[in-house]
Amino acid sequence: MADLRVALMTGTGQGIGKGCAIEMAKAGYKVSLMSPSTRSKELAKELGGIGHQGSVLDTADLQAMVDATLKEYGRIDAVVSNMGHGGSVPEAIKTVGFDPDFDGPLLELPDELWHESLDMYVLNVVKLARIVTPIMIEQGGGSFVNISSMNTVEPRAPYPMSMLRGALHSFAKLFGDRYARHNINMNNLMPGFCENVNLSDLARRSIPAQRPATFAEIGQACVFLASEGARYINGQNILSDGGMNRAVR
Repeated sequence: MADLRVALMTGTGQGIGKGCAIEMAKAGYKVSLMSPSTRSKELAKELGGIGHQGSVLDTADLQAMVDATLKEYGRIDAVVSNMGHGGSVPEAIKTVGFDPDFDGPLLELPDELWHESLDMYVLNVVKLARIVTPIMIEQGGGSFVNISSMNTVEPRAPYPMSMLRGALHSFAKLFGDRYARHNINMNNLMPGFCENVNLSDLARRSIPAQRPATFAEIGQACVFLASEGARYINGQNILSDGGMNRAVR
């Protein structure tokens, strides 16, 4: 039991979240997975962990997941929050930068979508932190890794809701300031375009790496940020975008 490491992870039914869960399991973590569908339960079974069907928007579902994880494993060393609206890209993304021909909605987006996105991108992390932080304090430390987006720090018109993740980044900094003294850190991992995205030739060539990321690559970055080796990194926003974002910060 002394060598047991446990990762509680949300949004692991597919895509980046699934990739992170697979890599955390490969790194030796016992995984406790949740998504709205049954896919996380199926994946958890494959990975030798436990699965849950529930919503990050429901505090009762989050609490039930934490309770089940503690009952099964007795500890939580890492929390990985992956949140997004899902969906697919029906046609190739033409450019990775400003597109003068893009005429998507902005002011037409309803208030309900803004509020739901705030709950999904920010408040679910706050809710989980409220539940899990006392557990980590008692056991001597832990890590939170939030899967954010490269579009948070360089906004792109097709992804307006990513601006709300800026609040998540500020929360992570405030959390780090408060709980680093307890050997607990929280960081945001910002993926670029991944293997499930359809890119035009121009868009692909605009990425210095000349390709999208694999889910495994994002997962391996997640493993590092959850590890003891990254414990002195706190309240930071880490890009994994193949060099696509242009600003130097």
